[in-house]
Amino acid sequence: MTDTSTPPVLRHEQPEAGLHLLVLDRPKALNALDSRLLAELDAAVRAVAADPLARALLITGEGTRAFAAGADIAQMEGFSPAEARAFAARAGATLLAIESLPVPAIALVNGYALGGGCELALACDWIVAADNAVFGQPEVSLGIPPGFGGTQRLPRRIAPGKALELLLTGRQVRADEAVAIGLANEQVPAGQLREHGLALARTIASRGPIAVRLAKEAWRRGQSLDLAQACAVEADLFALAFATEDRREGMRAFLEKRAPAFGGR
Repeated sequence: MTDTSTPPVLRHEQPEAGLHLLVLDRPKALNALDSRLLAELDAAVRAVAADPLARALLITGEGTRAFAAGADIAQMEGFSPAEARAFAARAGATLLAIESLPVPAIALVNGYALGGGCELALACDWIVAADNAVFGQPEVSLGIPPGFGGTQRLPRRIAPGKALELLLTGRQVRADEAVAIGLANEQVPAGQLREHGLALARTIASRGPIAVRLAKEAWRRGQSLDLAQACAVEADLFALAFATEDRREGMRAFLEKRAPAFGGR
């Protein structure tokens, strides 16, 4: 149960219509993920999922030093195996909820994204790294493996051999290397990170909202299928779009050489 006697440790903002921004707000703890922050994050993600007008989600950390420096070691230090399993399951459910959102989720990584912080970024559809960003899965240096999905999402994001290297050495990578190995999509100056993310979200919001959701659904479902099955899923969703007003508006606008006015129907 979330403690309501102290200020929230996550800010949920809507800077523009359809755009949600979640800010991890424990800067003195480098935005480390403890049970309270995870509970607030989970509630906010489920609110975004329930918003029919949502078009994109942005996640970032408060301050310039960290996106999230990891799971809160001070809390974990006294865990029993059963408590550790419950903590990992709680975090795993929240990260899966982010990954399963019908709208794109974009991590805006400022500073350290280590351990659970890196795993949070990996649960997003893509990652924009500030030039001061540092990524890593250093759990093995604490005597534990990753527990929030890092061993599974990292090799799905980058080359499996490179993922195993990072998982077993705990080596940290800076923004330029993260982009080079495919961990992050792009690198931008730290001072421009949030505005760049908003511009990206605005671009998504300007596209057909049903088409964006269907494209993400096809991509996500196809990851676990062979190519023939995945293409069949895509064809089904492609056909489904032809029943929408957005499809009619988009094609008419193209033929009439004007900008479309999508209504999400």
